[in-house]
Amino acid sequence: QGCTQKYIVKNYFYYYLFKFSAALGEEIFYITFLPFTYWNIDHSVSRRMIIVWSIVMYVGQVSKDILKWPRPLSPPVVKLEMRTNAEYGMPSTHAMAATAISFSFFIATMNQYKYPLELGLVAAFVFSTLVCLSRLYTGMHTVLDVIGGALISAVLLVLLYPAWDTIDHLLLTSPFCPLFSIVVPLILCYNYPKLDYYSPTRGDTTTILGAAAGATVGFWLNNQYSASAYAGKSVQPGFPLITSTVVFVLARFLVGILVVLLTRWLMKSVVLGVLGYRYKFPMADLAARRRLEVEVPYKFVTYSSVGFTATVIVPLLHELLGLL
Repeated sequence: QGCTQKYIVKNYFYYYLFKFSAALGEEIFYITFLPFTYWNIDHSVSRRMIIVWSIVMYVGQVSKDILKWPRPLSPPVVKLEMRTNAEYGMPSTHAMAATAISFSFFIATMNQYKYPLELGLVAAFVFSTLVCLSRLYTGMHTVLDVIGGALISAVLLVLLYPAWDTIDHLLLTSPFCPLFSIVVPLILCYNYPKLDYYSPTRGDTTTILGAAAGATVGFWLNNQYSASAYAGKSVQPGFPLITSTVVFVLARFLVGILVVLLTRWLMKSVVLGVLGYRYKFPMADLAARRRLEVEVPYKFVTYSSVGFTATVIVPLLHELLGLL
């Protein structure tokens, strides 16, 4: 299904604001902000955000394909996006991700860093609201989809919060953590609800669970075999060393994101090449890449490698380059 309507932009401020806000609920944001938090802010905050994000997104994606509520009709709405148009609408996973990430970040940092709690709460509310409104502006969701997504995410946050420390402790110390982190997500991906037509939800879910699995194995490995590279070196408020801090933050981020993107490109090429040889299809064959036996291992291996690289390889590289 494609958008056949033509439209004229009359307010470029709203247009670019909400197009940018919509991107805050997509892969480009996840692959930058979550590693940035790990490299520059706090390991424990990053771990909790990734745990909440993966659980919330899995529940949201599966709910879509179980409920099968359609997206808004076009016309009357004008749809400004193409890729996710094949997905069902309820709940809005953009709204769920924005609510989960912003408020889990606020909750995880409010007792560790000195900043006005009101400011943190307002920032989390504004962030999630902008993403929610962007889904209405781009014509991808109804008001009910967005409200439902935000409420489901809020309920899951409330349910998960009492178990945060327990889950975090088990993921860091249990000898079964690596096996659990790989096997359970793979089972969930291979048993994803089947649809009568192709939808990117299964691939997106595999991407999220794969990244979380790789990161979780990295967390466990770091805790078992090496000291925390960033212990006591989180970003702290203060002006005397602000220039030096910003330089190191930017350097860590640029080096890290370059390595992460290179890993993603390399693993995509390698895994697709191997699967193409195994199942006899060219790498450019989009229909073949959408098959269950290809899409799940391709996405899972690629993004678990990205998660592992971000949590293990990049910190070692930072230490080697003297960026700590």
